[in-house]
Amino acid sequence: MAETTASKAPEKRKKKRRTPDSFIILVVCLIAVAVATVIVSLFTSEVAGATFADVVTAPVLGFADAMQVCVFVLVLGGFLAMVNKTGALDAGVATLVRALKGRELVLIPILMLLFGICGSTYGMLEETVPFYILLAATMYAAGFDTLTGALVVLLGAGAGCIGSTVNPFSVGVATAALTDLGIAVDQGLIIGFGLVLFVIAEAISIFFVMRYAAKVKADKGSTFMSLQEQTESEKEYGQTEGDGKGSAFSAVLTGKQKIVLVLFALTFVVMIVGFVPWQNFGIDLFMLGGSADDPSGAWSAFLTGTPLGSWYFNEATAWFLLMAIVIGILARLSGKDIVGTFLGGCAEMVSVALVIALARSVAVVMSETALDTFILENAANALAGVPAFIFAPATFLFYFVLSFAIPSSSGMATLAMPIMGPLTDGLGFSPEVMVMIYVAAHGVVAIITPMNGAVLAGLALAKVQYATMLKAVMKVIVVTSLACVVVLTAAMLLI
Repeated sequence: MAETTASKAPEKRKKKRRTPDSFIILVVCLIAVAVATVIVSLFTSEVAGATFADVVTAPVLGFADAMQVCVFVLVLGGFLAMVNKTGALDAGVATLVRALKGRELVLIPILMLLFGICGSTYGMLEETVPFYILLAATMYAAGFDTLTGALVVLLGAGAGCIGSTVNPFSVGVATAALTDLGIAVDQGLIIGFGLVLFVIAEAISIFFVMRYAAKVKADKGSTFMSLQEQTESEKEYGQTEGDGKGSAFSAVLTGKQKIVLVLFALTFVVMIVGFVPWQNFGIDLFMLGGSADDPSGAWSAFLTGTPLGSWYFNEATAWFLLMAIVIGILARLSGKDIVGTFLGGCAEMVSVALVIALARSVAVVMSETALDTFILENAANALAGVPAFIFAPATFLFYFVLSFAIPSSSGMATLAMPIMGPLTDGLGFSPEVMVMIYVAAHGVVAIITPMNGAVLAGLALAKVQYATMLKAVMKVIVVTSLACVVVLTAAMLLI
């Protein structure tokens, strides 16, 4: 017995170890990048060393840059608080878990594929923030941990972004940039490569998540989460966990709660429909009545003034605000209760919004000091004249490293394609493969970079620390990266 106790002691001490807060991680990254710009500026005039003022103002400028996303997150908090006020979400989760009793694992591949399709078609990643709460609650109630819910969202959507097919924010911007340079791009090849990468990345991610979930289901001690995280997640989501004896777990949906859940689901469906660029697929249904010059005339623009398919975060924010009020009225809350509940939900999201803003500050410093352009140009020069079997993996590594500093897929494409496009074309290599190398590498990094404020925000909602997530996904990242490199190198050699 003494031996058993002794063997458990080190594990317990390890579990109690606190991981760095997201804010601390981001501040350290900001300072590190600033120091790097100063060092590089000593050797070249192409980079301006960041000043103390640059570091101090970077978070403010980052907040301004991420304003739409931050406001969306705050309003999302108010919306979720309104739904929670009715008790519909807890009862709905309990009902779902009871219906899936013994078959909870089935949810994982289905949901991950759905997130993956959204990631592949329109780059759904920042938009996944609200789903972390839903999946954390559902997976916790189903007997897993909140990390499982976070991984379903993160790896599901992330794998989809790795295998982007018609994603306008990565593939679309990249191909447009190449076309503007006079470099012909075969969209069919890009879609084909994207589908191959999509299947590979999703299969790897689903396998790892299902294996982890099964382990946690069988043995709670198998979780990657620390005792601190487990305590926080239990406090936040424990009301829906149980063996079927708890009142929350056994809750039955009332008629009013069913209506609230329908409206809740409708809110997210409309958001997704609003974000998907339907016209890129040749679908003009939501633009009927409008035109390119006057899209506000479209019938679907009555909600926000912008037709479905052209939404961004401003439109989504307005929609969630409207539905929060509708649900509050339906629940027969007083005006004072609606306002109080909404503001309380917003308050809970302030730290999440600030994480997103702070994450943007690093990119601000990189851009203002021209460090990003310096790295890009020198890397491109180093790749000139190398054979295809070296060019492909080296380019993947180059995009992989640079993506940590430039988390925006469209920003990366805008910056990199005018340099990498002519280089690739001049060497006689396939520009389509080069585009997919950029897409895959950036997609992999988007999952793990601390500069991705949406990921940090989602993890915070799921009560999962950044370091815990890294530990959980590292095998997935390594295996997926190697698979992408092998496939894309082969494609570069053959085409």
